[in-house]
Amino acid sequence: MTDLPVRIRPEIAALPAYRQGKQAGADAFKLSSNENPFDPLPGVVEAVQRAHGFNRYPDATASRLRARLAERFGVTDDHVHIAAGSVSILFQLAQATSGHGDEILFSWRSFEAYPSLPVVAGAHGVTVPNDAAGGHDLDAMADAVTDRTRMIIVCSPNNPTGPIVTQEGFDAFLTRVPADILVVLDEAYAEFVTDPAAVDGARVLAAGHPNVVVLRTFSKAYGLAGLRVGYAVGDPRILGAARSTGIPLSVTAAAEEAALASLDAEDELKVRVAELAIRRDELATRLRGAGWEVPLAQGNFVWLPAGDRALEVAAAFEEAGLIVRPFAGDGVRISIGEAESVDRIVEVAARVAP
Repeated sequence: MTDLPVRIRPEIAALPAYRQGKQAGADAFKLSSNENPFDPLPGVVEAVQRAHGFNRYPDATASRLRARLAERFGVTDDHVHIAAGSVSILFQLAQATSGHGDEILFSWRSFEAYPSLPVVAGAHGVTVPNDAAGGHDLDAMADAVTDRTRMIIVCSPNNPTGPIVTQEGFDAFLTRVPADILVVLDEAYAEFVTDPAAVDGARVLAAGHPNVVVLRTFSKAYGLAGLRVGYAVGDPRILGAARSTGIPLSVTAAAEEAALASLDAEDELKVRVAELAIRRDELATRLRGAGWEVPLAQGNFVWLPAGDRALEVAAAFEEAGLIVRPFAGDGVRISIGEAESVDRIVEVAARVAP
């Protein structure tokens, strides 16, 4: 670009910035960002208020939180890495593994940040179309691996379409992937999964796959999206390389305290997650009854495959006070929010059904 004051990498200059879900006005339901509609879990606000001393830097490795998560996964602390959201770790892993001439492979459509990972790392992105049900075609992904592949991302449940990857399918996929290629299992919505056939990152790691890193987050089920805490579990050598590329001290003391308090309140978490999963399943059923082919939803959202009508459909929802997330040319994602939003969603969806 000629209008820039300094020389910027052309591919970065052309890269659109990440666009979060549209904010909602006071009278609208915000269903655009897969946020948790519940207030923070019990004890979380109090824990954050106790995290004073803002004139001091936080613990660079969030060591107390790492220890708690390591215990949960049955690993040592050095197998856990904390960062400001799991998406931060994705960028770290991409830069740690991939550079000019390398490839990062993922299914599409999936999480909208994935295409920027190879660009920022200076690598090449390789996409494999979703299968007919909106999930990952793992056989096609395995076929797409080359000697330049350095990192593969598997998203389960897939955001924004909703289907899971099965444990059986993931295990078979790993047998086809060379052991020196990083496989990232992005489980940002794992807590909402009710299908017993779904892949489980903890089970994968316990089976002994050192090239697999599992990503999870406190943003979704735990309701800490505004505090930015995500984590990775995997081989310490991989996580150490990722940590070397990251911004130091990015997890605040308040965020660590909130995550620890959220882990203490897991009984209440399970109640809330179960309620949202029921609401999700009921909404998906009603949307199918209204004429939409909604894929199997296992996150905290449902997907309307609106195709070229995505922007038009999203506008109809917005007119009704429902802020949803359109993906131009593909579809519309609707987060599971307040119970009061459901009837209105179904009403609008029926009106704009294909």
